[in-house]
Amino acid sequence: MDKINLLVVVTIISLFISLFLVFFLFTVKTKHKISNALFALFLLITAIDISEPLVNLLANGPSNLGMLRTTFAFLQIPVLYLYVLSVCYADFKLKPKYILHLLPFLIGNIILLPRFYTVDAAAKINFIINRKSMIELPLNHTLFHIQVVVYFTAIFMLLRKAKKLYLENYAGSSINSYKWLFQFTSVLTSFYLIVILKNVFKFSNYPHISEWIKIGILVFELFIICWYLYKALNNPGLFRNIDSKLKLVSDLILEEKNGEQLAVTEKEYHQDLLKLKQYMAEEKPFLNPSLTIQDVSKDLKVPVRDLSLLINHKLEQHFYDFVNSYRIERAMDILKDVTKSKVTILEILYEVGFNSKSSFNTAFKKHTGNTPTSYRKGLQNSNL
Repeated sequence: MDKINLLVVVTIISLFISLFLVFFLFTVKTKHKISNALFALFLLITAIDISEPLVNLLANGPSNLGMLRTTFAFLQIPVLYLYVLSVCYADFKLKPKYILHLLPFLIGNIILLPRFYTVDAAAKINFIINRKSMIELPLNHTLFHIQVVVYFTAIFMLLRKAKKLYLENYAGSSINSYKWLFQFTSVLTSFYLIVILKNVFKFSNYPHISEWIKIGILVFELFIICWYLYKALNNPGLFRNIDSKLKLVSDLILEEKNGEQLAVTEKEYHQDLLKLKQYMAEEKPFLNPSLTIQDVSKDLKVPVRDLSLLINHKLEQHFYDFVNSYRIERAMDILKDVTKSKVTILEILYEVGFNSKSSFNTAFKKHTGNTPTSYRKGLQNSNL
């Protein structure tokens, strides 16, 4: 099979899977329609971008539509950024200001207006033949490379902040979804770095290397799409719990230092701490797998801001770890109870407020240094 046929076959398979996932995202019943629509749009733009081998077979020469197809790449990462934003925050809504994300796409096409879009077919052919000496294409590639760096930096910063907010305000199992989304973003970052490498060779003295990298990109993209399809089917809920109005504890501390908020006295913190410990021991709110700092604040009648500073700053524990420590202590009591030796680890983790085995194992090992199974075996051996 020659290179052209291989490109066409891989392209057809990638397009089929991409469009299938687009159909799935648009038709699946979910309350997270905006997120699904944004990712479907990302896949659709990606499908347009990877369709080049098929377009080249059908086209008689360079055209405005063909060039417009290549500039659609400018829309991929902005849409991906908005998708990640929508997945991280429960109150995400599309806003007029997001239109600004179209700027790279518009600039890329405006640059091409004088010497490509507005000229005849012969001039278009000459433009493509002499593309190395035409400033427009290298300029667009440079703009795209800058966009890749800026947006992926913004996405990783967004994920980092979202994870911190989650740990400081929530105690559910959705933290595992952050790990997956971080992995997915990391894989896509690697993918776009390879795309940049391909573009560098495209305008070098070794354009044939660019063509072989293009085949590798299509195969890699096929793998990414299949992987995402698998994850999407197995994790339809992902995580969408964070309120974007929440502030990081570091920002709250800065506000106190700047006198923007009245600082809580040490005496008040001590009183709130005693109230919190009594509440955790008597009411056992940690048994609720989706407990949030807002729930605790409401029950204790302590402002969320003060409670967040108390736990995340004064106790030097994330709310997530603070709640899990009570869950693990409860799990340890069950494991020590000889009358409950037949209770499975899975039953215990659900009973104490976890709803994910991986989260339970991670938290248990962090708290005790052992896995739940090892801890139980150690107790059994010591009783012999």
